[in-house]
Amino acid sequence: MTATAPTPQSAHPERPGRSDGVCSEFTVFTEIKPGEADELREVLAALADASDNESVHAAVRQIGTLHDARHVIFDNDTRFMFASVFDGSWDAYIDDFAKTVVGERFDKVFCHSEGFPGISDPGVKDWFVAHQAPAGVFVSAYPDLTVQQIYKDHRVEEAFEEVLDTPEFRAALENPANAELVATPAFQKLLEEASA
Repeated sequence: MTATAPTPQSAHPERPGRSDGVCSEFTVFTEIKPGEADELREVLAALADASDNESVHAAVRQIGTLHDARHVIFDNDTRFMFASVFDGSWDAYIDDFAKTVVGERFDKVFCHSEGFPGISDPGVKDWFVAHQAPAGVFVSAYPDLTVQQIYKDHRVEEAFEEVLDTPEFRAALENPANAELVATPAFQKLLEEASA
């Protein structure tokens, strides 16, 4: 009989949450500190008013993995939920918050939750794991697209739309020398998609 070597323990324990392709969900439920629901509501209202703020969107772009996020107060102002969808590893996602203005906002929001140690505290990941509940079902509309791919696709689309609107492009389409290229199924598909 051969002895089996023990399986090495991962430096990062399995994190809760479901994935669909490159996208993962993150949902945290907390207890709101007694008497602080109105303060939390004010913080969330201020964040909602600042949602068009360039610094928030710049920070989200800096993180580069956040698809969306939601904050909800429920159960008669006693509980709070934060839910988001992100790309990449759970640990990197949490680490990224502390590096941007989003981390400051996280502290302003979660300081109203029982026991929150602060986004920069070494124990914050354990706190999130203790309060995270994985979704029963998680489906992404675009499971194979990371946030960075979506940003790139948008930039390419904008650039292509600019090209389509030029007289030079229209002239190139009508030039008999390009007829063979224009007639290819790939080029026709490109034109169809652009006009959709």
